[in-house]
Amino acid sequence: MTFSFLGPGFRTRKLRRFDPDLNNPESVGARRRGTDQRRTGRVIASLQGTLVDLLAVLIPVDCVCCEKEDVVLCGSCARKLRHLCRQPFRAERESPALVDVDGTAKIGVVAAGPYRDELARCLLSFKRHGQWRLADVLAPCLSKAVDTAIGGGSGYCLVPVPTSGKAYRRRGFSPVHLLLFFIRVRRMLPVCPVLDVLSRSGPSRPFRAGPDAVREVAARLVGEVFGRAPLDHGGGQKGLGRGDRARRVRGSMSVRRGRTEALKGRKCILVDDVLTTGATLAEAARAVTAAGGLVCGAVVLAATRPPAYASVAAMGDPG
Repeated sequence: MTFSFLGPGFRTRKLRRFDPDLNNPESVGARRRGTDQRRTGRVIASLQGTLVDLLAVLIPVDCVCCEKEDVVLCGSCARKLRHLCRQPFRAERESPALVDVDGTAKIGVVAAGPYRDELARCLLSFKRHGQWRLADVLAPCLSKAVDTAIGGGSGYCLVPVPTSGKAYRRRGFSPVHLLLFFIRVRRMLPVCPVLDVLSRSGPSRPFRAGPDAVREVAARLVGEVFGRAPLDHGGGQKGLGRGDRARRVRGSMSVRRGRTEALKGRKCILVDDVLTTGATLAEAARAVTAAGGLVCGAVVLAATRPPAYASVAAMGDPG
């Protein structure tokens, strides 16, 4: 005679474990979204639809990439943009201002995608033409790049690179700050607080002697004679070369008064929108380091000169 110490219900439990008819899974909700059963939910959904239709009539928009009507970015172009930003990459070695004379990079930079096609068009419309609604699509791409840069680490803070005063007055907002606001509201990066500590002022323009000064005076004289205004970049950097960009941003950034203590000893990741020569990031890194912060790297939304290895993911500690 044998005895079993497993109890009388052991065989039943064993059968239920392997028999799908006896072990029915718990019912789950439908994957497709149906009509909200709550009255307040139906009212809110109706108001949202009405508001979207009203905006389409009052402020007609087209897709910034393919010009499809009634949508700022169509689904097809949004998928192409996400495809461009599917794999962030390291881009600092293609930026002359971020490379020392011995070829080593001063700081590591992770770019969400290359500055071309849908990403370039969206960034241009977002920054130049006031299409702030594109932040809803661009913010997740920037968040993914930040997450790739920190590599699962902790203790980092995000320091946005400020825009110039003239650009802010022209646009009405700062592109980087708006993207970080979307990221913070949606809690895409809850472990990375944002420290808005940098301020930007126009760089000083000392008297310059030599050929540069002669060319500048000649350009102004030609403009006065022929009634044409001389070429003026107005504080922006579009169209400037490496040397002009470095001279324009040199000494233009500093930490705001009273924010130095909040920055001392903190591991900082600089955040900017577009990486070209790296002069702006180099100046921001100088200002943060001078205030006692530890610059561990930088993240940008797009790189104008992506490297040949852009298809390789940039993993690991940004430092």
